[in-house]
This record gives sequence, structure tokens and C-alpha cells, in this order.
Amino acid sequence: MIRTLRRNALLAALVAPATFVGRAAWGLPRALGASRSQIRPYAAGSSHYRDGSFHNTLPSDGVVATEGGSLAWSMITRRHGGRPSRPVPLVEPDLSTPAAELAATWLGHATVLVEVDGATVLVDPVWSDRVSPSPVIGPRRIHPVPAELSELPQLAAVVISHDHYDHLDLPTVRALLRTQSAPFVVPLGIGAHLRGWGVPEERIVELDWNQHTTVGGLTITCTEARHFSGRSLLRDTTLWASWVIAGPRHSVFFGGDTGYTPAFAGIGETYGPFDLTLLPIGAYGDQWPDIHMNPEEAVRAHGDLGGGLLIPIHWATFNLAFHSWPEPAQRVREAALQHGVALAVPRPGERVVVDEAPALDDWWTPLS
Repeated sequence: MIRTLRRNALLAALVAPATFVGRAAWGLPRALGASRSQIRPYAAGSSHYRDGSFHNTLPSDGVVATEGGSLAWSMITRRHGGRPSRPVPLVEPDLSTPAAELAATWLGHATVLVEVDGATVLVDPVWSDRVSPSPVIGPRRIHPVPAELSELPQLAAVVISHDHYDHLDLPTVRALLRTQSAPFVVPLGIGAHLRGWGVPEERIVELDWNQHTTVGGLTITCTEARHFSGRSLLRDTTLWASWVIAGPRHSVFFGGDTGYTPAFAGIGETYGPFDLTLLPIGAYGDQWPDIHMNPEEAVRAHGDLGGGLLIPIHWATFNLAFHSWPEPAQRVREAALQHGVALAVPRPGERVVVDEAPALDDWWTPLS
């Protein structure tokens, strides 16, 4: 009996690592997406594409050397500061409400339901528990998604900013294929990922910067961002973008994920002013100043764009940098007050009707 127990324990010890590795690698090739050769035919015509890669207008480093310690040391000493001390308060949205003239429901990170002139657009939808090609390794949600995918209203379009896992999520794409009929409006190259995942050609609209499409009475324009792309060791094989979502009466700017760029001023002059801007404020750091805006830069970009109301995104949901959890909201609130910018910082799941934007409520500091 004792020998049997020992043998079983030894077998379990040997099998457990193999089981974990198997789970970690489950579905990995498909999640990684299309290869460079599969993407190239759709990307090669762009003026931003050369030598097999897309390029920012301005030189932009992914990671730069900083004073006071290496990136590895920051990961060891500061990684856990990006989590709240208590559960994040959620709002259960009523998604049966007819689309408004202008409203936004923030579902966490960069996922937003945007209502413009009676049509609804879903941007950067991510419902997975982890933002990773693996179901068991990678950054995990700090809070649940406040609504089920099946509860979403019928969409005019699904808009994607770029192909990083926290913005383009394979399980979510598959679910939207089953539950929605809306097209996926994406930057150049991302269509190759979608085709490999079974999205039919008629539901893919692939655009370069300053190209547009018309869907459900809205004009959706692909505009410049300052970032990078990649779902594996290969980088910049697909384009990254910000987006203009404009109806007959209102317009919204969705920043996706971007560093600060003077291009915002040109976008504001060409497509603005905007009634609403959705701009990233989180995952910034001294190690990557070119590709992620900090909160003060988001407020500056809002001004360049001619924005009306600013709703910050790309914070609170995944721990992707070394700043503390509430810091992005604290800093954007201070910068907005200093510059007289109208700001709404919704809880995940909270719907903001732009003409009825509530008074700013500091709900995040008690969670620090």
C-alpha cells in the first residue's frame, strides 16, 4: 500500500509539469496568428510598410535604457504595485437601451461600446481572462468583464486598433462571429489573422491610415498612432491605428494604444473637433516613453484633437506596467482640472451619456 502511494505520488509529480506545459501551449499556433508571408500581400501597398515591417512616422523605441535600474529589476521590485487593494467596483450595464446620440460604456481596459447617432460600435473587444496566447500564462484580469458577450446589442462594426493580445483576442473574435453579423474594421495586415481564424472575407474591412469605410450610417476612418504590433517574436508585421468614428451629427476619437505624437494635431484639423475622445492613460513608463502615453500626454492629445469630453481607457484591468493601480486616474484627473478639460472616469460597465456626463467621482483612490 505504501509503495503504491509513493509510486502514484511520483507519477503525479512527473505528470503535473507536463500537464501544465500542455495546457500552456494549447492552441498556441493559432492564437499567434498569421505569418509574415501571409500578411505581406495585404500590407505591401502601404507607404508605411517597407522591408517586411510597418514603421511609425517618428522614430520610436520600444524599450529604452533608464537610470536607476534595469527593466528586469523593475519587474522584480515593482510588478505587484499595479493591483488594487480591494475589488474594483463594477456597474452592470443595461445593454437593452437603444443606442443614444452619443454615449460610451467602458467595459474595462480598451474595450468600449460606443454609441454615435443611433449606431453602436464595439472597439478592441477582449473578454478573455488572460491577455496572452496561452490560457494559463500571461497577465490576468484584475476585475471581471461587467457584461456577457451574448448580452451585447447588434453592432454596426467591431473596430480593432492593433494586434496585441490586450486588444485583439481570439476567443472573443470567435464569439463575435457566432453572435454578431457586423464587419471587423481593422488596420492593414490584421485581416490575415482574422482569415486564419475563420472570419469570412465579407466581414473584414482592412484600412491604411487616412482610409475610411461607411458602415451603418457611420464613417469610420483609420488614423495614425505611434505604437508597434506583434503576437510573437516577429514585430510590426501588421499596422497599428487610432480611429475616427463619425456620424451625421457627432464624432468620436478612439486612441487605442499609442504614444504621444504631433499627428494628433493634424487629425484634429482634418477630422475634428470631436465630441468625445477615448484615450489611453495606463501602462506608461520611463522604459517605453515613445509607445505609451502618460496621463498628462493624454490630456495634451485631447486638446490637440479638439476634444469635448475625455474618457480615459487602457488602465485598471490588466497589470502591464510598473506604476501603481490608481496612479493613471489620479494623474489624469489632476491634469484635466489644470487644463480645464471635461473628464469622465467611469467604473467598468458604467455608461456615460455625453450630454449628461456625471460629476467626477474619485472612486479609485480608496482602492490604492
